[in-house]
Amino acid sequence: MTFTVTHGQRDGGPARLRLAGELDLSTAPELNAAIDRLFAEGHRELLLDLTELTFCDSTGIAAFVRGDNLAAADGGWLRITGATGRVARVLQVTGLAEVLRHEAEPADPATPAAS
Repeated sequence: MTFTVTHGQRDGGPARLRLAGELDLSTAPELNAAIDRLFAEGHRELLLDLTELTFCDSTGIAAFVRGDNLAAADGGWLRITGATGRVARVLQVTGLAEVLRHEAEPADPATPAAS
């Protein structure tokens, strides 16, 4: 299975990365590069759409945490949405599903656990 990262942005909204395929040791550098590129362009709010992500290992989890740390250090945030199946399970077990969750209308997007 291949891995792709595509970028899109809605007017006034966060930068969006859509991940598809398998995120692992060999593909995580591609995600890190995309996140770095967005930060270099001045984006501080990132939404990762995991709807088409079929696999994520610890290296992928580390990429999510790295991106979140970069964003938080500069007053921004990184959120995930759309995880299903095995990917959702990994995010739940690691606690990242709660920390990086995305809600349609969060009260405060800078707060990881907005209610």
